Amino acid sequence: MTPPPLHGLRFAFGTLSVLPVRVERWDRDAARGGMLCAPLVGVVLGCAAAAVALVLLFLGAGPLLAAVAAAAVPAVLTRGLHLDGLADTADGLGSAKPAEDALRIMKQSDVGPFGVITLLFVLLAQVAALARLYDDSWARGALATVVAAVAARLALTLAARTGVPPARPEGLGAAVAGVVPVRAAAGVVLAVTAVAVAAGALLGADGAVRAAVAVLAGLGCAELLLRHCVRRFGGVTGDVFGGLAETAATTALVVLSLG
Repeated sequence: MTPPPLHGLRFAFGTLSVLPVRVERWDRDAARGGMLCAPLVGVVLGCAAAAVALVLLFLGAGPLLAAVAAAAVPAVLTRGLHLDGLADTADGLGSAKPAEDALRIMKQSDVGPFGVITLLFVLLAQVAALARLYDDSWARGALATVVAAVAARLALTLAARTGVPPARPEGLGAAVAGVVPVRAAAGVVLAVTAVAVAAGALLGADGAVRAAVAVLAGLGCAELLLRHCVRRFGGVTGDVFGGLAETAATTALVVLSLG
């Protein structure tokens, strides 16, 4: 039998990545563990993305192509799950329709104009920021790739805290909404921020500060989007979680690219 603590890891990697991990339990306890472990998924995906980008960089491909790879690898390893959620959330918000109609729009398989425009600018921002970072140094680029991936999943942990309701009675959003105690979510935020600071310190005191600001800024922007979605839709959905992840990642990258 699988030890209980591993059910959370299985839930996290099985739902937030394409890695061949079978989710054995879908109950609230497994979902709670999964959302608490979400930043670990970011570590794995971020390291994979940084590795591909660095190989391209060292082969002479240049910082722009390395940046494209760093943005593309997490999308591939999640089957575009978060990007799809971002597009659907943008379509729902952009429709300006009542919650029920907006949720129906988000559930449709096609992507509307608001989703396309949002995806375009978000991906452009990510690639532009990463290109700036990899052009500056391979170390800054690699660190930013990992920090952004972790910040994206940390936003999911925070969004799954107690008090955030689901917008629908079914789906991934309903499975994870409100499963994480507020204190536990805050503890994970503090722990991840501390690790980011330690990693950034390898590039100097400025790197440590930038890493901390990037994580917290990413969470701040994701929190603003979360509150807006709760007001508009009455709660969160799987699509909203995807939008939060991409918002946090993009914000973190932009912050790290400044200066």
